[in-house]
Amino acid sequence: MNVADSEIKSLLQSYPTITVYGLSQDPLKPSHYVPVFIREKGWNVIGTYPKEHTIGGFQIYKSLKDIPKENRTFIDVFRSSENIPEVVDEILTLGGTEVLWLQLGISHPEAEKRAENAGIKVVSNRCLIIEYKKYF
Repeated sequence: MNVADSEIKSLLQSYPTITVYGLSQDPLKPSHYVPVFIREKGWNVIGTYPKEHTIGGFQIYKSLKDIPKENRTFIDVFRSSENIPEVVDEILTLGGTEVLWLQLGISHPEAEKRAENAGIKVVSNRCLIIEYKKYF
C-alpha cells in the first residue's frame, strides 16, 4: 500500500466514480452491500461481474474492458488475494486506472508493487465503509 492514512479522505473526495470489480448480486455479501453504501453516500458506482444482473440497480459490465476508460480511474476490488495478480495484469493492460483499492482481507504485495511501479495509488486490506465512517 503506497497511500498513507492521512491521504485516504482526500483520495476518496477526488474520485466521484468508483468501479467495483466483482460487484455481487447477493445482497448479503460485502461485494454488494459495500457498493450500495458508497452509492448512498454520493458516489457513482459501476460494477463488473461475469454474470449479467440488475440487482441493486447498478450498471454492470461483464468485464473491466467493457467499462469506458473514464470510469476506470478508481477500481475497488472484491476478489480473493490469489486473483490480484490477474486483476493487476488486466488493469495495466487497459490503462487509465489511478487508484487500486483492495477491500478488507485482500492483499498481494507483489501485485501491489507492480501497480505502484506503474504509478497507481494502491490501498489494500481496507473497507470503504470503515474508511468512510472514519473520515466523513
